[in-house]
Amino acid sequence: MRSAKIKRKTTETDITGELLIDGKGKADIKTGIGFLDHMLTLFAFHGLFDLTLKAKGDLNVDAHHTNEDTAICLGKAFREALGDCKGIKRYSSKEVPMDMVSAKVMVDIGGRYAFNWKLPNYWQSIHRAEGYSMEYGKDFLDTFAKNANINLHIEMYFGEDLHHVLEVIFKALGRAMDEATQIDVRRKGVPSTKGRID
Repeated sequence: MRSAKIKRKTTETDITGELLIDGKGKADIKTGIGFLDHMLTLFAFHGLFDLTLKAKGDLNVDAHHTNEDTAICLGKAFREALGDCKGIKRYSSKEVPMDMVSAKVMVDIGGRYAFNWKLPNYWQSIHRAEGYSMEYGKDFLDTFAKNANINLHIEMYFGEDLHHVLEVIFKALGRAMDEATQIDVRRKGVPSTKGRID
């Protein structure tokens, strides 16, 4: 079973949970940041991951520490659950539309971190809605990629509403991680000519 326990405690946050890669899309997310809970529920549902996350953080200061530490935990959980990555498809690219918004997410579970984020120029200023911001979203995704040790490339084609923009990104990320983590029955070993992914 490809799964991982989640546990991280600092002076700023206390996070516990569990990830099951080969799940059914069930999510129980309580980070104290309602918007992030919604995004991670979408991620798990569309990725068919079973994900439980409970976080207590210094939200009286702001959402930064809880947002970032939750991303650290999720990234490390994927890294642990995938183990040596034998048999996985490794790559995926998914495009998701929603109303007037569309985005593309590409992943490579190849043991190297890289993060690219391309939004239309009009999104380069800070946008905030529902207690969350585009900068929080970008920081979460970057931190997730770093701790999962993956390449994560995100390109937004259209969209002006922060909620919908981040929603299609998290949905596309779920679908991309689902495909990239699937087992290819034709492949017996690690999907790298190096013979290992680390």
